[in-house]
Amino acid sequence: MTISNKLEALSTTHKIAIIGAGKVGTTFAYALMLDGLAGEIVLIDMDKERTEGEVMDLNHAVPLSNPVRIWNGDYPDVAGANIVVISAGSAQRPGETRLDLLKRNIAIFRQILPQVLKYNNEAILLIATNPVDVLSYATWKLTGLPAQRVIGSGTVLDTARFRSMISQRFSLDARNVHAFIVGEHGDSEVAIWSSANIAGIPLLDFCQQVGCEISAGDRVKMANDVRNAAYEIIKRKGATFYAVGVGLARIVESILRDQHSVLSISNRVPGFYGIEDVYLSLPAIVGAGGVERILKLNLDEGETAALQNSAQVMHGVIEQLDIQPL
Repeated sequence: MTISNKLEALSTTHKIAIIGAGKVGTTFAYALMLDGLAGEIVLIDMDKERTEGEVMDLNHAVPLSNPVRIWNGDYPDVAGANIVVISAGSAQRPGETRLDLLKRNIAIFRQILPQVLKYNNEAILLIATNPVDVLSYATWKLTGLPAQRVIGSGTVLDTARFRSMISQRFSLDARNVHAFIVGEHGDSEVAIWSSANIAGIPLLDFCQQVGCEISAGDRVKMANDVRNAAYEIIKRKGATFYAVGVGLARIVESILRDQHSVLSISNRVPGFYGIEDVYLSLPAIVGAGGVERILKLNLDEGETAALQNSAQVMHGVIEQLDIQPL
């Protein structure tokens, strides 16, 4: 049996449950279908009629892509799922604070999570709803599941944007750019320039070799562009969903195929940089069991301080919430 045939055989045994069939959830389902990562995809949403329409549309693409069963289900259908992806949540209302939004989304999670655990307490939970770091932390606290099985999508998308912008700056294939955004998926995120490299060559050394320049001002602007990318996209089209859908599929791929990929997901920081009891993004090895190991980057003094500040921001939010186990 060839490697491709083995992967196809494995994919038919995988089941993914997606709770929240909005733009992110359905785009993620579309990416899963195109990648052939699962044999079963169930979408669960309160709006059954709209979700049924999404399922019909997706199923019409199956003959043109990969064999997969896609259906409009309910909580009992999470039984047997390898991964449960939660993208459900409320949008921010006019004049509403981020904390108010967070409290409403935690209330939604309090309704979702008992149903998930009732039918499946062995799956890996992948959280995509924003603010993703606090909601991932809340999910870990509420469920009591091991942290390695409660994962936030974190800065996977921000890191992809960062690498994309660096590659465009130097007219390179983005796959040869290695650099991370860490910390909060949000305003306090940190661009790590000190370890950024092109195909293993430190960025500044690469610039000297090819005769280019990237100034401190360039780096600040690029980090700000990454941080503000979602705002700019939302201003133009109302929402972001293509890149995050692909990012979720990339995390799922590493889990289902046990790839041990290094991804900047959100997970419980194990005391690095003096940071504890908070979910933030750092590079982590992701495999069949979820998060296998979180990696400690060699940060410079400014990056360390910025990451610690990001953790303080998250702690400040967590302290205003009442998160008790279910």
